[in-house]
This record gives sequence, structure tokens and C-alpha cells, in this order.
Amino acid sequence: MNMLAPKPVTLAEDTISQAELEATAEWMLAGNRLTKDALTVEFEREFADWMGCGHAVFVNSGSSANLLMIYAAKEAGRLRNNKVIAPAVSWVTTVSPLMQLGFDVRLCDCDPDNLGLDLNHLEELCRTEAPSMLILVHVLGHANHLKEIQEICDRYGILLLEDSCEALGSTCGDRKLGCHGAAGSFSFYYGHHISTIEGGMVVTDDAELHQVMLSLRSHGWSRDLDPQRRERLKSQHKIDEFRNFYTFYHAGFNLRSTDLQAFIGRMQLKKLDDICTVRARNFDCYAEALTGYYQQRSETGLLSSFAYGTLVENRMEVFETLKAHRIECRPLICGNIARHPFWVREYGEQTLPNADLVHDYGIYLPNHHNLDRADAARVAEVFTSVARPKDMQTASI
Repeated sequence: MNMLAPKPVTLAEDTISQAELEATAEWMLAGNRLTKDALTVEFEREFADWMGCGHAVFVNSGSSANLLMIYAAKEAGRLRNNKVIAPAVSWVTTVSPLMQLGFDVRLCDCDPDNLGLDLNHLEELCRTEAPSMLILVHVLGHANHLKEIQEICDRYGILLLEDSCEALGSTCGDRKLGCHGAAGSFSFYYGHHISTIEGGMVVTDDAELHQVMLSLRSHGWSRDLDPQRRERLKSQHKIDEFRNFYTFYHAGFNLRSTDLQAFIGRMQLKKLDDICTVRARNFDCYAEALTGYYQQRSETGLLSSFAYGTLVENRMEVFETLKAHRIECRPLICGNIARHPFWVREYGEQTLPNADLVHDYGIYLPNHHNLDRADAARVAEVFTSVARPKDMQTASI
């Protein structure tokens, strides 16, 4: 008798349930407005409350969330120059908006433990480059050394932004990641902690940045702004009632999401606490099973783990073995940004020792809300049957 093949273990599974799809269909068929309207505002308010911050802005992707908060910092006059530091271990749309908006970008090597920013390299870059802005990434849900990074930013007068797209629900101290800097970004793409099909959010406690982002999200007009701010702009620029809705105060974008996606997001938000708890449990399961392999460590309180990252000498062999057992894996995010063609073409080759190790040896294993202990144990068993450990050797630049 043929034995059944084991079920696949995928990197991600959809968080939108059948019941949520049916509720969405009923809501659509009832004739509700699908484009951005009141539900978007409700979703933003509920998300800000869940995060414990003052404001949230719903956009069409996590990448747009990065673009929006970066450009808002520039448009709000918070930057004394165009120099910025970004993490080498990050994602293309953490870095590419900076390049597209004309910033002079420097990459910071990664910390050997949490894979965020290396403090020594960061200090050196701040001292030699005098940047006005820093964007960090909480890699796979792990907190950077936030206390020390904030002290460096305060010392050098640097605005701090957080790309928290992989860290929804993770905490550091008494606050969720994304709430420690001037603004933080999140992604609601399939495969992230929750999904609105496509979508993202920016959070901030800064009322001025919030208002600038609301305008930039929608063409640069004033329709979504606080009424007093809207009237002040109208009066300042002598705009009459006829032209009011079609006057642009910033060179904005169209980064709006929709009420359809906000409807889904509000349902997703109700189960987000449970999703974060499951992801934290799965990380612990992997850590217990994979002793002897590199383990990412951080000062995170609740670790809403995005995936389990480690380093192996024989990555292609591990990949092929896992694939043969119907287990997905992938590079650790995308390795070192400085090794990608778009960066090399603009800035040339660069040596970043720790990030290079991640680029050459990094791999991550699945973690999602439907993964259980038995799944994690099976992944670990297949992984350890072939994987040769690689250490993260602390290196200085």
C-alpha cells in the first residue's frame, strides 16, 4: 500500500478565512462603497488603538507605507540634509524609496545577534556622514537595540523611522515595535501576519507628520485633513470654494487603499493577538529543536516571529532536501542589499562582513498561524538531517 505523502509546509498561508470571504461578499452585494471612505477611517482608528499609538494611515502596500513615511519626513521639513542610513539586511522597498527621492544613502552592517543595525558601524556612520534620518528594519520580528539606537539618534540629531513590516505585534519594553521612532510601517500582504489582500499602514504619534501623510497619500490635496488645518491652508493660499477640492499643497501620490480592504482588515484585527501568540510559540519550538545552529536573539518581549532564520554551510543542499520533503524555505529576507544589482549599479561594491554572511549562508524556515508543533518538529527533523551549521562570526568594519 502506498503511503500518503506528508502535507506541504509552506512559507505562508492565507489569513483570510472562508467566513471572512463570505462576510465580505455579503457586504459588497449590499451596495456599500468599495473605494476609500468611512471604513478606512475606522480601520485606522482601531489599528492605532491596537498598536497603542496616536495615528495610523492605511495605504495600498507595506512598500507604499515606507515611501509615505520617508517622503512625509522630507515634506514636513524634519531633515537638515539628504543623507540617510538604511540597514544592509532589509528589503528593496526599504531602500529604493530613499534612492528614488534623491537621498544619499549609506548602508549599515547588521548586528550579529538580532540582525538589525550593528551599533559600532552605526556610530561610525553617524560620526562621519552626519545623516539626518535613519530607517531600521526589525528583522523577522526581532527588535533592534532600540535604547542604544535612540541614544545615538538623539546625540546626532537624527530622525528615526521603523520598517516593522515583519514585526507586527512584537514588543520591546512597554511598546510595540513601530511605535519607538517618529513613524513605523507595516505590511498586510499575503504571507504577513494579517492580510488585506494588498495593503499597509503607517503609525505615528506625531500629529504634524500624520497630517502631511494624509495629504501625500491622496495626491497632495487637503480633503482628508483636520478641518482647522484644511481651512488654514485654504486661507493661506487664497483658495476659493470652487477650486478647494482640486488644489494640491504637496507633490503627492495615490497610495490609497479601499474600504473593501479595510472591511477585511477590521475582521483580521480581531484575531491578530492569537496569530502573534502562535508565531511566538513556533519560534520557541524551532529554537528548542535546532540547538547547535545559529539562533537570532534580541531584546524582544513578545516575539511575533515572521520566520525562523539561521545560517548553514550547505544552503543549496538544504534547499533541495527540504523541497523534496515538500517544505518551503528561502533566503533570509534577501540577504545583503549591497550585493543586489540595483545597489551595485548605483553605489558600487561594498563589504559588510556580517551582512555578507547572511547573504551567503542565511536561510529561513516557515512560520505562520497554521503551523503547529508537529509541523515545526518535522521541518526541524528534515533540516537537521542534512544542514551543516554556520556561525555568525562577529566582524568589525
